[in-house]
Amino acid sequence: MVYLFLADGFEEVEALTVVDLLRRAGIDLQTVSIMKRRQVVGSHNIEVLADMLFEEMNEDAELLILPGGMPGTTNLNAHAGLDQLIRKSAERGIYLAAICAAPTVYGSKGLLKGRRATCYPNMEEGLLGAEVSYDNVVTDGTVITSRGLGTAIDFALKLIEILKGKESADSVAEKIVYKRCC
Repeated sequence: MVYLFLADGFEEVEALTVVDLLRRAGIDLQTVSIMKRRQVVGSHNIEVLADMLFEEMNEDAELLILPGGMPGTTNLNAHAGLDQLIRKSAERGIYLAAICAAPTVYGSKGLLKGRRATCYPNMEEGLLGAEVSYDNVVTDGTVITSRGLGTAIDFALKLIEILKGKESADSVAEKIVYKRCC
């Protein structure tokens, strides 16, 4: 199971591009609201209905995804239950992915120490302990990070490649008429 976490103020394109492309690839992805209600409002006032509440999910994940956006990233970072889940998942070797400002959530928890990572421009100081990269998508072990809205398709395709292989990612890219960069 793949979980993508939503908090008020999330970046809509980053979240929904990932949801759309992973589901096109046949990956079982559920959106999870940390807001104690399924309705979540993005940073551009687009309302999205999450598949479930944080309190309803299981801990059977193979991948956790954090979209960026403000104050969505701040809200994700402040959620105690998500903090605990992220830390447990890191210990278990579960894939952790984040885009835009959200890699700073992993940085604040010390999970980027000694790893390469990227994030939204001018937020690099939040990648605590990481070797900062300016590539669109960076994979270092079980951590996958990406720069922002403009890299959301590349990010989603990299996640598909990790979970289902390069052929599956290439197939989705071809179907959406997209030339992969990485």
